[in-house]
Amino acid sequence: MPPELEKQLIPLVRQLDNNAFFGHGADNAWDEIIYLTLYLLGLPAHEPLSSLPESLDPHNLARLQNLIKRRIQERIPVAYLTHEAWFCGLPFYVDERVLIPRSPIAELIADRFNPWLTHPPRKILELCTGSGCIALACCKAFPEAEIIATDIDSGALDVARINCHNLDTRHQLQLVQADLFRGLSACADFDLIIANPPYVSTEEMAELPPEYHHEPTHALHSPASGLAHMIQIIELARGFLRPGGLLVGEVGHTRQTLMRHYPRLPFMWPEFEFGGDGVFLLMAEDCPVQIGT
Repeated sequence: MPPELEKQLIPLVRQLDNNAFFGHGADNAWDEIIYLTLYLLGLPAHEPLSSLPESLDPHNLARLQNLIKRRIQERIPVAYLTHEAWFCGLPFYVDERVLIPRSPIAELIADRFNPWLTHPPRKILELCTGSGCIALACCKAFPEAEIIATDIDSGALDVARINCHNLDTRHQLQLVQADLFRGLSACADFDLIIANPPYVSTEEMAELPPEYHHEPTHALHSPASGLAHMIQIIELARGFLRPGGLLVGEVGHTRQTLMRHYPRLPFMWPEFEFGGDGVFLLMAEDCPVQIGT
């Protein structure tokens, strides 16, 4: 990095580091400052630092300082300041109607769910799609697959439609307003179901840093222990999965609580190279059988 530019940025990095929480795509102040600098200069988020100018002109430096001021004073996550987040190497529009994409499921998509899926899925269902980032990343990973994504919130689906249009996947992805599986027929038709529902407990919600309270509460909070939504999903998933199908679910820090609730289910918990945990995999045959099915 050019020395003069570094000299301009370091005071901002220190200021941000002392006054913000990081957990929405970057885990440190330096990365956030670099991202904002690239954004203001109209450069791609993954542009090498060698592409940066010798220094910021007064106009862009003032713009950067104003963004950092809002980031600190209002504790707004960077993605809501820029209305952009990256997931699986793809850019997504985001605003406060949706969670900021950050799921480690991105690594599973990049690996095409190997070794658990032995054949490319023909039909994929994503529950609680929000911005649509997981479903749309699956569109790129599995271009021949038919994909359905549901969300209970109409505002979130409006954001997902923007991203569907921007990434030109309208022919492949169907967006449906639904509460989990409701409104879908249990036809054992999906090769892959992915669910990243609310899983933050009532107790945890009260302890979250201010940045998280800019995100929609209903997309974070699940009553009591945080597992109300995921338990519904696990209980019903088998009726929607083909034999040999796969359920992928994210439960974050409620992993141990989930395992205590289902002590006999053979959850698989992959490890992630780029951080994150609390994502399980269950084969269709291992999901609970509903009485009367």
